[in-house]
Amino acid sequence: MRLVREGKINMLYHFIEWVHILCAIVSLGANLTYFPWFMRVPKNRETLVFTISTIRLLDNWIANPSYVLAYITGEIMMRLGGEFHYSTPWMTAALVLYAIISILGLFVYAPLLKKQLMLAETVGADDVNYQRVSRNGIILGTIIVVLTIGITFLMVNKPQLW
Repeated sequence: MRLVREGKINMLYHFIEWVHILCAIVSLGANLTYFPWFMRVPKNRETLVFTISTIRLLDNWIANPSYVLAYITGEIMMRLGGEFHYSTPWMTAALVLYAIISILGLFVYAPLLKKQLMLAETVGADDVNYQRVSRNGIILGTIIVVLTIGITFLMVNKPQLW
């Protein structure tokens, strides 16, 4: 009976691991698409508003839910597998980066993108305020992507940090 139970837990673990990896791919992949969207968008108001609205849609309905589900599935894997804990150095580092990304994404990037959309709708891309907000969004987006790649590195390689 114990082997049957362990076999089912093993199957469940691998399914959750697959969902976890899929979420990492989807969230990072969605975030990476923002750069070409912003680089290629014509500066006319209608196209700019459409592009920023689409990026917000991707962020709110694809990237952010994938980040949340990645955390939840990681937590489940940790509890099912029992192999890694919060005190494991690479896990601690990854969780600190995840917390930083979450704070930046929710409290800085999302409002910045909302402000960028509002400026695109009202003053357009040639406005100094729009350009400042746009530049800050690109810088912040780059930081978030780099930190996400850092988490991916830690999760895949599980380096001995300290």
